Amino acid sequence: MARAIELAIENVRSGRGGPFAAVVVRDGRILAEGANGVTATDDPTAHAEITAIRNACRKLGAFELRDCEIYTSCEPCPMCLGAIYWARPARVYFGCTASDASQAGFDDAFIYKEIVRPHAERAIPAISLMREEAVEAFRVWEASPNKVSY
Repeated sequence: MARAIELAIENVRSGRGGPFAAVVVRDGRILAEGANGVTATDDPTAHAEITAIRNACRKLGAFELRDCEIYTSCEPCPMCLGAIYWARPARVYFGCTASDASQAGFDDAFIYKEIVRPHAERAIPAISLMREEAVEAFRVWEASPNKVSY
């Protein structure tokens, strides 16, 4: 956790991004690190946890982090939480809370509220199109002998 906090502070002081960082640990050793790079890379998905997960998966040559732990300087946002669940680490440790982040101007509460709203009533409306045609991709997946379940 100390390394994640150190990286978060360095990230702000260097001007590279926001006050967030994460490390992926395996067998007590840091496997990969990541710091927020949203503004530096013009990439809204360049959150610390996402970056650390990508780096760890690349290093392991795997899409799961089952034997790993993630230490993050702040409670994960909804996007990062989703990525963490897909990566399947053993556990996650976090420093600051979502409330701490909100007080610093990083408020994810809006997204949590949006998720439960009907699609068409969201701030960015989501409209389903060509569902029957799109379902064909799942039929092809289900029949594929080459699929890798995840």
